[in-house]
Amino acid sequence: MASAPIEAPRSLARDAWHDLQRNPVFWIAGSLVLLMLLLAAFPGLFSSVDARTASCSLGDSLRGPSPEHWFGFDKQGCDVYARVVYGARSSVLVGVISTLITGVIALVVGLLAGYYGGWLDALLARTVDIFMGIPILLGAVVMAKALSGRELGIWPVILACGLLGWPAVARVVRSSVIAARHQDYVQAARVLGAGHLRVMLRHILPNALAPMVVMLTIALGSFIALEATLSFLGVGPRNTVSWGVDIAEAQRWIREASRPLMFPAGFLTVTVLAFIMLGDAVREAFDPKLQ
Repeated sequence: MASAPIEAPRSLARDAWHDLQRNPVFWIAGSLVLLMLLLAAFPGLFSSVDARTASCSLGDSLRGPSPEHWFGFDKQGCDVYARVVYGARSSVLVGVISTLITGVIALVVGLLAGYYGGWLDALLARTVDIFMGIPILLGAVVMAKALSGRELGIWPVILACGLLGWPAVARVVRSSVIAARHQDYVQAARVLGAGHLRVMLRHILPNALAPMVVMLTIALGSFIALEATLSFLGVGPRNTVSWGVDIAEAQRWIREASRPLMFPAGFLTVTVLAFIMLGDAVREAFDPKLQ
């Protein structure tokens, strides 16, 4: 009688993907995230009106929804649906680029601190403590305000989020690197003559990527919310269609019409919640203790 073939053991990534496929939260959050990314990348597919160039008519001020204008008009007579669609580009773009900057800084700091240890670890750890002592909202307001007069568009907000949001992620990377550097396969690579760079990139880095990706996914939603907050406070990008700008303008006329406030606020809430839910689903898949 022939014996059953032995199934090869699955890697951590394959095992996590297997769990994600059975998680409805992952599919719901992933679908919402994909929709928002499409809105940001190709707004013209969802709206025939370009909110960046379309002129607003005071004759349409606060006019209700219609088959041609699904969300109605705001106080200035601008199409709310078009502004919501084009507002996704600014918010999502800030979140994505800020997350990339945060990831690069956190990866370099966490990898060096966790691998070498000693005085370098102590120095980088104190640097992380200093940055964690800066309230990210207050620091972002100061930085964005200082750079806002140079007509840099959304870059002041991106730099504020990216340069202040990395410490927590760096701590997670450092912990993962410390746990991995004492494993047998790392010691074996050193005995075989592998250099420090090869050990870090080929043997330690893959173990630090999973928790870092989870943290960055959740942070991306937080950066989108932070961009909207800065725009609401008036220190965000100027002359840019943004959910935060629309919310700040619409809240002044909330008693006359709630639609111009509800729709951008609703899209902002759904977007942030989708990224946080996606991060939680990925975290559960990569952490066996949570299953």
